[in-house]
Parts: sequence; structure tokens; C-alpha cells
Amino acid sequence: MGLVAAVRARDLRAFEQLYRRYQPRLARFVGTLVRSPALVEEVVNDTLMVLWQKAGDFTGASRLSTWLFAIAYRKAIRARNREPVASEDAAVLEALPHDSRADAPLAQHRTREGLQRAMQTLSADHRAVVDLTYFHEIGYREIAEILGCPVDTVKTRMFHARRQLRRAMAGELADWI
Repeated sequence: MGLVAAVRARDLRAFEQLYRRYQPRLARFVGTLVRSPALVEEVVNDTLMVLWQKAGDFTGASRLSTWLFAIAYRKAIRARNREPVASEDAAVLEALPHDSRADAPLAQHRTREGLQRAMQTLSADHRAVVDLTYFHEIGYREIAEILGCPVDTVKTRMFHARRQLRRAMAGELADWI
């Protein structure tokens, strides 16, 4: 029996496995859409509670990750509309995962920070497309399903996001975008 079927049968261990598998990915994605780490946690937990409560609604027409990312996206957009406007993007930068090893090269650290700052110049829709494409390796068709828009809209958002990232990132970093 698959994990989703086990969750439908109220198997808590199966739910815990799925929670551990998807929580970090969802948190990273939601962190690109909302600013508050507490709100990121709330949206991710709400998303995974939908899995627990409505596993029977998952038909298997798409991948489970697509279904969960779509739920997380809608919840994050609603949460973002409730979120007070922050004067600083520091909370978002802190919420994103990073390499905390002391031996991480300074250049790698600067690249990461530069990319994170540049990502914050994008709209939430553009950040979502970039994040799902590059950090979750999801294709445009699946992203369109997650975001509830046509594939051509995803392509257009990616085009504009890349262009804006190139402008936001000075020098050599812009060459690989």
C-alpha cells in the first residue's frame, strides 16, 4: 500500500514519512512567497494538514508533490495578503536555507546572498516560478498546474524573472542566469 493510501486509512506513520519528505521543500518554496518565518511554518503545516484531512481527494491525476505545491501556493498567497508589510527583507533571507559550515568559501556565501537579494526584487509570482524551476527542478507544465495558469504564462514569468535577475545581479553572477 502506498503512503497516500496509508494516510487515507489514517496511518500516522505514513503521514509522518510524507511530512518529513515534503516539509523542507514546501518551507523553502513558501519562504519565497511570504516574509515571516512563523507564517511560513503556518502555511506549510496547514498544507500538510490538508494532506492528512483530504488524502481521499488526491486522485493521482498529478504527482503528489504537484498537488501539495498547488495547495501551498494558494495558502501562501492568501497568507501574504494578510501579512503586514515588512520594512526589511532580512526575515526572508534568514528563513531561506543556507550552508552554515564554517569552511564554506566566502565567494559561495556572497553568491548565495546576492541571489537571495536579487530574488527579493521579483514579484511573488516570478519568485514562485524561479524557485520551482531551479530549486525544486519542476517542469513548466507542472508549475502551470501548481500555479493554476497556462504554460505560456509560466514561460513569460520566467522570461521576465530572468531579465530582472540579470539586472539585479551585477557582474559575473548575471552571466549564469
